[in-house]
Amino acid sequence: MFFDEVKINIKAGDGGAGCMSFRREAHVPKGGPDGGDGGRGGDVVLEADPTLSSLIDYRYKRHFKAGRGIHGKGAAKDGASGPDLVLKVPCGTVVKDSETGGLLGDLTTSGQRLVVAEGGRGGRGNPHFVTPSRRAPAFAELGEPTTDRWINLELKLLADVALVGMPSVGKSSLISRISAARPKVADYPFTTLVPNLGVVMAGERGFVAADIPGLIEGASEGKGLGHGFLRHIERSALIMHIIDLTGGFEARDVSSDFEVINRELLLHADELACRPQIVVGNKADVVGVEEADARLAACAREAGSSYFAVSALTGEGIDALVRYTAECVYGLRRECAKDEPAPERVWRHEQSREHGFSVCNLGGRVFLVEGRGVERMVIMTEWENEEALAFLQKRLVKAGVESALIAAGARDGDEIRIAGRAFEFDVGLVGDGGEQ
Repeated sequence: MFFDEVKINIKAGDGGAGCMSFRREAHVPKGGPDGGDGGRGGDVVLEADPTLSSLIDYRYKRHFKAGRGIHGKGAAKDGASGPDLVLKVPCGTVVKDSETGGLLGDLTTSGQRLVVAEGGRGGRGNPHFVTPSRRAPAFAELGEPTTDRWINLELKLLADVALVGMPSVGKSSLISRISAARPKVADYPFTTLVPNLGVVMAGERGFVAADIPGLIEGASEGKGLGHGFLRHIERSALIMHIIDLTGGFEARDVSSDFEVINRELLLHADELACRPQIVVGNKADVVGVEEADARLAACAREAGSSYFAVSALTGEGIDALVRYTAECVYGLRRECAKDEPAPERVWRHEQSREHGFSVCNLGGRVFLVEGRGVERMVIMTEWENEEALAFLQKRLVKAGVESALIAAGARDGDEIRIAGRAFEFDVGLVGDGGEQ
């Protein structure tokens, strides 16, 4: 079964909580704090695996969660980090955010990895909060929780040459003739329902060809098999446009077929109109196709494309077509290698600045403070612990939140919201903002 598009839910592991603990040993009357740090949560990672050919593994199981970090313990014992969750996907998988549609990454080479959800940070144990005036902090940080997200996985086949054309023009017969691929071949339209890959050799040169299911007019709008298979053409360096010289069951005109398919490619993606193309007139062995052969050759010349008349049944013209295609692919590869920029990491974690934040007046006397660093301070605070809350207030003052609120017009008694928590603004609670 071939699946080339799925939607899955992923969640990175939560961070482990830090520990609040003090040394308790014989003959040590004033043991200091010795709480360990919590472990970091595991990441969710996608990895390109060349042994996979579809996304069928994600058809029935849609929810995936990485391991959480272990809580810290006394005696300065840090918690272990949660294990990463590695999900294998086929080479050629494009990853997008389901909510925004934004591109997260493109896995094209074997072993390439993409982190799609980052594990939560582990909370710090109470030894981190010792200061000259706070010798025995009775609080620690909670682990940073993570949220789940939906992502779309789309498989775009990695092939050098894409065989395109109307249904029943002989694409499957041709790929079975030039390679070891054995797609289903029959005398009715839409015999091919999934793309087929075949490796073609011409002496020392070789290339990978993809037999794309038949396209019809309106395919770019989803008609017939629709744009679900047009995406597989996007990665191909060369398009082999197959046309039935006999006109097929409907006695179509070869010139019209040529124009229809090219128009659908253009409507799907502008760059496909500029993609190098080889025009192939199939079934040249049939009597009475000479006129159609001449007209199709003229169309190819006018479009600046090479033309070959072949017969997938008898093998007529196949060797010349394969040799020419292999040389074209070799030349295109060399050009791509010359122009290809230095490889970059597929994924960069686009963190907002830790201390960057914004203040927004929600109307009346309610203010919202947003920012990764500030929200993390609030989320990782133990709200049942008064000492932890006092420490949070000092951290927010030092981060400049109070000054920004005053500048935005906040006054004593106003409601301040951060990360789902609500505070009553009180300038008098500033205290000493210098401790960390």
